[in-house]
This record gives sequence, structure tokens and C-alpha cells, in this order.
Amino acid sequence: MSKKTEIQIIAHIKSDFPDKFGIPRQSGLVNELRSYIIFEPEFRNPDCLRELEGYSHIWLLWQFSANLEAGWSPTVRPPKLGGNKRVGVFASRSPFRPNPIGLSAVKLESIEFDTPQGPVLCISGADIMDGTPVFDIKPYVPYADCHPEARGGYAVESVSLQVNIPEEKLIKLPQELHQGLNSLLAQDPRPGYQHSADRIYGLGFAGFDIRFSVENDTLTVKEIIKK
Repeated sequence: MSKKTEIQIIAHIKSDFPDKFGIPRQSGLVNELRSYIIFEPEFRNPDCLRELEGYSHIWLLWQFSANLEAGWSPTVRPPKLGGNKRVGVFASRSPFRPNPIGLSAVKLESIEFDTPQGPVLCISGADIMDGTPVFDIKPYVPYADCHPEARGGYAVESVSLQVNIPEEKLIKLPQELHQGLNSLLAQDPRPGYQHSADRIYGLGFAGFDIRFSVENDTLTVKEIIKK
């Protein structure tokens, strides 16, 4: 018999990613980017965060809110395998799951207590779309959560691309976003099954449309357009 339970949304994410395309595929890959956790009114009591500042990193449990109508399948095609091989859904981090819950370890940069929205957490290294609901926050405990000897299965580390952003394009973007964009693009945002050198890709980032192409191991930005 199927059992169901309700999970309360405690907060939402404010990030530079309005769409799924282009978001880092894992947390901690692009640490130059900042995101914010905005709590729902009933969870804005500062006591909820007492002693949290003593931790450098936190775990976020959140909802794959853009995939709620997509359903799930026992097998999926991970981008790491080029989208050409199926693995079990529980052997992947696919968003198409029986329960669309994401898990991310992020760095806690600061806690801003005096804002119009109550306490706000500033984090870095998030892989989460803007507006995503957050279910829970837990401290990252190094002695228990860190396992350097762990095996990674098929999820081997990606090879970074060389990123070429012409200066006349880059000046359209605020200075504080330059390094973050460079690191983001170096992770190769393309789907694992698309490698055409003639194709122009586009991703939304911090209110801009970033258009780029990739040839061999070099990604070149073609346009940066303010939305």
C-alpha cells in the first residue's frame, strides 16, 4: 500500500539561474556564485539559526519543482554517460525521481539577520534554480559527512573546458560576475549528448542571456545580452 506524507516548505532559493539549463550539475563545482535562502514567514525566528554560524557548510534538502509533472522511471540516462546508457534511478542524481527531492552541500558564507525578509542565509556553490522550495537545512559535520576514501562509480570528475570570452562581450556583465561565469562555463553546460561545433547554445544567468558555442575543448561566448 502506498503511503504519503506532507513536507512543509521552509524557504526558497534566490539564485542567478532562472532556468534549469546551465545550472552546475553538482553543488560545490562553482564556488564563486552566491545564492540566498529566504525563509517563509513562520520560520523567520532567529532562534531557528542559533549556533549555525559555527558551521562552514550546510546540507540543503530541496524540491525539483520544475519536474513535478514529469513523473519518474526505474532507469534514467545520466549526462555523465552522454545520455546513451541507462542506469537505475537510485544509482543517479536525476531529477526524475519517485520523490523529487534534491540534496546539496553548500558553503555558508554569512547569515544576515537584519533584512526586510528576516534572517537570510548567504551561500556559495549551490546547484539550484531560482525560486526552488527548500524542505530542510542541516549542518555539514566533517568528521561524519566527509569520506575521502569513497568510490564514485561512473560519476568521474569532468574535464574542464577552456573558456574564451571576448573583452567586448565581457564588459556587458558586472565585474563581480566575471569569475563565476567563467567557472560555470568551464564545467560544460551542454547536454551530454550534444557536441555539435556549429550549434549556438544559450543559458540564463543573473539577468543575462549567455550565448556560446563549443569546438573541441574550447567554449567561446558569442553574445551576452541583458534580458
